[in-house]
Amino acid sequence: MTTKSSENLYTLDGRVPLFKALPFGLQHVLAMFVSNITPIIILANVVGIEKGVTASLIQNCMIIASIGTLIQLYPIWKIGSRLPIVMGLSFTFLSVAISIGTTQGMGTLMGAVIVGGIVEGLLGLCAKYWLKLIPHVVAATVVTSIGFSLLPIGANSFAGGVGASNFGAAENWIVGSVTLLVCLLTQIFAKGFLRSLSVLVGLVVGYILALCMGMVDFSGVMDCSIVSLPMFLPFKPEFHVGPILSILAIYLVSATETVGDTSALVNGALKRQIHKAEMGGAISCDGFVSSISGLFGCTPITSFSQNVGLASLSGVVNRFAIGTSAVVMLLGGIFPPFGRLLSTIPQAVLGGCTIMMFGSILFAGFGMMAKSGFSQRNMIITSLSLSVGLGFTSASKMFEIFPQIVQMIFAENCVAVVFLLAVILNLVLPKENSFSK
Repeated sequence: MTTKSSENLYTLDGRVPLFKALPFGLQHVLAMFVSNITPIIILANVVGIEKGVTASLIQNCMIIASIGTLIQLYPIWKIGSRLPIVMGLSFTFLSVAISIGTTQGMGTLMGAVIVGGIVEGLLGLCAKYWLKLIPHVVAATVVTSIGFSLLPIGANSFAGGVGASNFGAAENWIVGSVTLLVCLLTQIFAKGFLRSLSVLVGLVVGYILALCMGMVDFSGVMDCSIVSLPMFLPFKPEFHVGPILSILAIYLVSATETVGDTSALVNGALKRQIHKAEMGGAISCDGFVSSISGLFGCTPITSFSQNVGLASLSGVVNRFAIGTSAVVMLLGGIFPPFGRLLSTIPQAVLGGCTIMMFGSILFAGFGMMAKSGFSQRNMIITSLSLSVGLGFTSASKMFEIFPQIVQMIFAENCVAVVFLLAVILNLVLPKENSFSK
């Protein structure tokens, strides 16, 4: 029997003492907590769901994220990747979810989420038959686009969060800068265990500074029951073809992001190529757990890119250590005050923590490109896909001539555009030896 050791934090399956593993799990939860609950809060506000049900949905999304993370870490049959992936509610579905929820009701939305998730799950189980359409250069291009797409999110958080009354205010600059500086200094000068916790160290220092500056609001933390069980079927599912097809199209985009995230994780943190079984397991977990999410009134879940960046930055890939994050999320779902306490972290603190993490995903993409080689064919696939994907979606109004479903999928989702174009170019361009003739 292997002994427990903190050195096993940097291996996938080693045994790690709980008190050593827990800080890393907490670090992962803090990195994604606000992003996990935000989609359901926005959806509930726009659709007009009553506050009591909204509070239950916030609990449910924490529990669903916990279930998804555990299945990724410890697969059930072929569902799950056995990789250190942290799951959470996806922003990718938000616009189409709002459209369906406001016009056809939450029941219709949940029905579409359930059916679409099953389809994506089945696609994951059959991944070995279609993953050949995604060679290494395509995956590298998608990973790079994910890194680029996350940079504005980190910057907006750094400034206080989109829509904040004090967006870009001096206090956000101060707190965000100090948080980022502490993360950086810890990463450079700390040793061993502490260096791997650089994001948590920066977050704690930034939170204390924000507390001293009066930026932390504790109102409402205890304004709820101590223990609350999840609400099952808060909306009765209804099944209609149109909404199902709309959601299913977004599921394909979500699967693309999962391909990129898992590729970035394996290349950046595990320093090897990803296996088809791992990719298929990650996608099937995305799908089937998203169907469960629909049963609890939540939108689909997916792998969280910020946690991929955190794993690459810290080097901590141990499944048990990452698994403690699922336990923390589960506690946040069952004990509402705990979850609300985590939600008091100011956006500027989170922005200071995530800036470098998102950059590490870009770095992983660059490394994957280097392994693919800088041939003329790869140059065309990568440069054209990124130019069109990043350029066109930054001028999203140019998509207004297309049908609404096309706008929802592509207008503001550079990853979807990059993926589609990269796959097409890989299929139609002549093979490598044809370029040299």
